[in-house]
Amino acid sequence: MDFSLTPDQQNIREAVLRQCALFGDEYWLQCDETHEFPRKFYDAMAEAGWLGVAMPESVGGAGLGITEAAVMMQAVAESGGGMTASSAIHGPIFSLEPIVAFGSEEQQQRMIPPVLRGEQSICFAVTEPNTGLDTTKLKTRAAKVDGGYLVTGEKIWITNAHFADKIMLIARTTPLEEVGKKTEGLTLFFTDIDRAKFETRIIPKMGRHSVASNMVFMSDFFIPEEDRIGAEGQGFKILLQGLNPERILLASEATGLGRVAIQRAAHYARERIVFGRPIGQNQGIQHPLAKAWAQVEAASLMVFNAATKFDAGLDCGVEANTAKYLAAEAGFQACETAMMSMGGMGYAKEYHIERYFREVMVPRIAPVSAHMILNYIAERVLELPKSY
Repeated sequence: MDFSLTPDQQNIREAVLRQCALFGDEYWLQCDETHEFPRKFYDAMAEAGWLGVAMPESVGGAGLGITEAAVMMQAVAESGGGMTASSAIHGPIFSLEPIVAFGSEEQQQRMIPPVLRGEQSICFAVTEPNTGLDTTKLKTRAAKVDGGYLVTGEKIWITNAHFADKIMLIARTTPLEEVGKKTEGLTLFFTDIDRAKFETRIIPKMGRHSVASNMVFMSDFFIPEEDRIGAEGQGFKILLQGLNPERILLASEATGLGRVAIQRAAHYARERIVFGRPIGQNQGIQHPLAKAWAQVEAASLMVFNAATKFDAGLDCGVEANTAKYLAAEAGFQACETAMMSMGGMGYAKEYHIERYFREVMVPRIAPVSAHMILNYIAERVLELPKSY
């Protein structure tokens, strides 16, 4: 049992940190204030080949695993880019997994390489306004027509839908009342976005302003049959292929954000002199920061436990969900502690902690709430009856 990074993984971490160092605090502050997508950062990461870190070499990827992707995304957040930097490139890292696992060779070669090269941007559309986490109750309908499907419906909290070229979309192809199991009758697609049939509205929100979230409205949006991923009606099962990696990567980002918040607060505590001594000499500052550090590092171990199991082909649902829960909570505590340690200056934009504090709410809320994860653990681990 070895808890340290391998030499190759350590090289990935260091290379990513060097790449991210080209984009300093002022860059991220400007992105946040202008609400502009960090295109230069995205293009630089694509050009360096990082978008394909966990994709097979046959489609232009590096052929590495979710473990290496987690190392990478943790470093991205830890660099100071936070959830803004992570979210900018998060989608291509995990959301193409269903195509790798269930797509045909032709689909893999046609769909994946342009995304990894940065030529096409994508969005991932599952959540709907009135169903939340109850995915089996999705109302977006894909009606079969000659040559494909006509999709009508609404999606919500869809990252970058306002400028994406492609969409990974799940819709119901068989009405819920006509299926034997409620998880049947949903179908997954990856297709071009037709803006004539596809309306987006950006949702004003608390943080991560430069990576926008959208409401999406589709009306008779045509998807050719060759853009269906896997068998019709099996989209829910196929979608699950990407859920554990998503939780693992979001957890790695939360721990990275927690790390940078603690680092910034500790630096401030060493430099800030009050009553003739650095405030970091006071245990009232030391102990909360030390506790936050311990919580973040413990959560990081669970992240890599889950990632290692996923890459080994083992069931990692419990570990992935636990990692997401622990990392989100630890990241939040780290950002809150950092702000409180710095007092009023933690609330000032120039020190960036307030941006981290706003952004760390993302992994606490998405893609699944802490309450639903605790439900999952209670049922799957403790064998308690389902509560909802």
